[in-house]
Amino acid sequence: MNWPQAELTDVERFRALAAGVPGATVTERVLPADPDDVKAMLADLDVFATVQADFVSATVEAQDGDRVVVRAKGARGQRARLVGQLRPGWCWLQSRFLIIGMAVAAEPGGGTRVALTGGIRVPGRAAIVPIGVRRESTKTLDRLEELLRS
Repeated sequence: MNWPQAELTDVERFRALAAGVPGATVTERVLPADPDDVKAMLADLDVFATVQADFVSATVEAQDGDRVVVRAKGARGQRARLVGQLRPGWCWLQSRFLIIGMAVAAEPGGGTRVALTGGIRVPGRAAIVPIGVRRESTKTLDRLEELLRS
């Protein structure tokens, strides 16, 4: 049998994953940059922490392939132990009270599409409190775009 096959970009796969999380809002932007440059930049946790709204630092505590445990510190002194997947062009991390996700894909015709979601997690559920999600993701994309220009 010949079953239909579909190739999904990381951004398309990300949209599908985020659609299963109540309250998650995906914010996207096409940036005038090479996809490999954007992927490399966001795979660097120092840069990742710089562009993420409310982050001061992020440090890999443990890693096995693309599975990671990340210790993050927030601007207001909060701390999180995030567990998930981090590889160039893809990030999905969750702690007890936080979800952060990002995906990168080449845009047909040039540039790079970056998709983000994240926010305060509803304890015990894969759900995000929807207040401020788009605003924070927009700030993160603004910071990323500024870094790419420098």
